[in-house]
Amino acid sequence: MTTPSQNPVPARTPAPAQDPVLDVRNLRVEYGGDGRAVIGADDVSFTIGAGEVFGLAGESGCGKSTVANALMRLLRPPARITAGSVTFKGRDVLAMDPRELRAFRWREIAMVFQSAMNSLNPVLTVGEQIGDIFTTHERMRKRQARARSGELLELVGIDPARLKSYPHQLSGGMRQRVVIAMAVALKPALLIMDEPTTALDVVVQQEIMAQIGDLQRELGFSVLFITHDMSLMVELSHRMGVMYGGRLVELAPAKELFADPLHPYTQALMNAFPPLTGPRVHLTGLADLPRTGTSCGFHARCPDDRSDCSMNIPDLREVAAGRFVARTSGGAR
Repeated sequence: MTTPSQNPVPARTPAPAQDPVLDVRNLRVEYGGDGRAVIGADDVSFTIGAGEVFGLAGESGCGKSTVANALMRLLRPPARITAGSVTFKGRDVLAMDPRELRAFRWREIAMVFQSAMNSLNPVLTVGEQIGDIFTTHERMRKRQARARSGELLELVGIDPARLKSYPHQLSGGMRQRVVIAMAVALKPALLIMDEPTTALDVVVQQEIMAQIGDLQRELGFSVLFITHDMSLMVELSHRMGVMYGGRLVELAPAKELFADPLHPYTQALMNAFPPLTGPRVHLTGLADLPRTGTSCGFHARCPDDRSDCSMNIPDLREVAAGRFVARTSGGAR
């Protein structure tokens, strides 16, 4: 992996929370090289405090999962971290060697991936897969690991008898619960949840979200919650960040951002979901085929004619206490 350059933190970067569990500063991830690199994440900065749920929203391809995989050091070539820093409880994650990473993952930071079926080994039982965490990281005997695995299934509302089941014998919601159980097995301080309710119906989505909330309150871990569904995110998150084109365009307390989005992209993203109550409203989409030659990635699709972003890449600016928006001085409100 390329050694990240230590760029100074810009003055307008959101200040870190007091004693944050995770501190991400000016993270940049590139795919490829030799002058043809594609930027997956660009100058991304945020913090997550102890016991906090931080949401990261944005459309597919905006860089959410790239950031998550960078935090876990799971990026594979041609992806590489080229700038920035990731600090977990004062430790430099990007400087960890393979041995340190092996101890760091699952015990300090764990991840729930997008597709539960793809995350589970189809030829091993649920019990074998959960038990492997304890035999590998805790050096438990198999009988003890099996007993602990049964307790974890009960924790997420599944009968311990299902330890003998294979993934294909479980429903989508049950498989997702198994993956969540595996992620919290070693009681990590931070849980990354990358689209944990994808491909689940709305009823199961609500059950999974309630389960995550209950576990978070019971175990006290912090959460990085990634999704494109902002209405789902606001139910769980304390603060939210919105990404577009690899960059953060807005960051604010979740309820404030949901009630009054300030960036044009955040407004467009929220307007993509029809309201469930009240009169029918006209939904406006985003224009395709963006023009070239602009500096701001959203400029070509932005409905705000006042936005002077064609010559500049807007930085996050604090416009109110705890509220940051990427805009130029002449941009939208």
